[in-house]
Amino acid sequence: GVAVFTGKADCPYYAKAELLADYLQANLPDFRVHKITQHPDKWEQWLHDICETNGWEHRQSPIIWRELLDRGGKGLLLGGVNDFLEYAQHYYGVTSMMLSEEMLDIAEENLQAYIEIEKEEEEIKSLIKPLQIWITSASAPTCYQLIPLLANGEVFGMTTDISIHLLDSDQFKEVLCGIVMEAEDMAFPLLHSISAHTEIDEAFIQADIIIVLDDVLLNCEVQSIGNYVREMSDICRVYAPLIEKNAKSEVRVISSGKTFVNLKAMMIMTYGPSIKTENVIAVATSWESAAKATLARKLNTNAAGVKDVIVWGNITGCNYIDLSHAKLYGYDCAVWGPANFPRPVLNMIYDSEWIHSEFLSAQSSLNYRVSHCVGMLPAHAVATVLRYWYHGSPPGEIVSVGVFTKGQFCVPDGIVFSMPVRFQNGNWKVVTELEISETTREVLGRLAHELIQEKLIALREIKEMHPYGADEITS
Repeated sequence: GVAVFTGKADCPYYAKAELLADYLQANLPDFRVHKITQHPDKWEQWLHDICETNGWEHRQSPIIWRELLDRGGKGLLLGGVNDFLEYAQHYYGVTSMMLSEEMLDIAEENLQAYIEIEKEEEEIKSLIKPLQIWITSASAPTCYQLIPLLANGEVFGMTTDISIHLLDSDQFKEVLCGIVMEAEDMAFPLLHSISAHTEIDEAFIQADIIIVLDDVLLNCEVQSIGNYVREMSDICRVYAPLIEKNAKSEVRVISSGKTFVNLKAMMIMTYGPSIKTENVIAVATSWESAAKATLARKLNTNAAGVKDVIVWGNITGCNYIDLSHAKLYGYDCAVWGPANFPRPVLNMIYDSEWIHSEFLSAQSSLNYRVSHCVGMLPAHAVATVLRYWYHGSPPGEIVSVGVFTKGQFCVPDGIVFSMPVRFQNGNWKVVTELEISETTREVLGRLAHELIQEKLIALREIKEMHPYGADEITS
């Protein structure tokens, strides 16, 4: 077995017992020692806890017990310094002749050594600065699927530790605790910590990344669109000031979900004027990847070979999936070429009727699949966009993202509109050099009109609720 010695760092009796134990370990082949030094301020609580756990009665420093490793179960209490001296005399015929003065000197050395070690450990801990990631509406299935993707190192890199904070209302506390325990059990090397939060005031503290998964439950027969816009607006009205107050100044906000993702991003900027507009984006990758998979099934090829499909407009509302720039790589057909030789997708689909009736129609299977996915697809979409944001998108490829408009492609300023971007060096840039047809331009105008109407409804709701401060918020 092992003899465990625990005491206050500045305790002379602990010093006496420790030195005798070191002597025994050096001179006896079967005597092994494990020492646990405690700070004087923490000693009382620590002693109380260890005694309560093991059912022991002991009041002073040190406390010594034997761990019977071969038998399992709790340790065998030996007692304090006098009990150990008797034990050493009885079993090994060894006595400590240490004087009181020596005991006090060693106790002082112990305390200094303990303080230095503690300081070193604190310094090492301070060097590990994990990325602070907050996920709202964290009981949603998307969050459950997202955690392993964030924690396995592929998104931020194998040298970046992360801390995940799950935020949801009190009714989901048990669900969040279950997710936390499961994530801890998976022992991801880069997951520094994961915690559940139901107190809204402590939301987004020191956040580097915020993933907003909140949705509203749509039933258009019961409520008007205005009610849903107000509901989403109310959520953002709570979040945005907390982001401004608690998060880091360069915080990146990602809007994802099945409803109003453009509006969510828009209202977070509206209610949080100090949040940088270029740091708030809405994720369109679910639509983009599902469209690529649909095209690949039609062409009987691999979806990874389909590139540059663009999602324009209102991601979870009226959007337009544009194939006019889409390319196909590695396609096996009559015309041979190198692996990096692209073919325009529209040239490879001879059934133009299928594109309009099956692919682009509002009732398409694509629309149904994205709207009814159970979490894996949107989780992958968020993880992909984050990876691109931190490490750049694949060279030459374009990615669709909902961003704050500044006149690109003649889309009016001041709305969140999905358009093609490239990620590079931690930033994104709209691919404005892309040529678009007159027909596409007309479609974009109609989509922008819908988003402007949605924004006006939201601003009208703000004015009704804040008649005096509304001009300031909406300007």
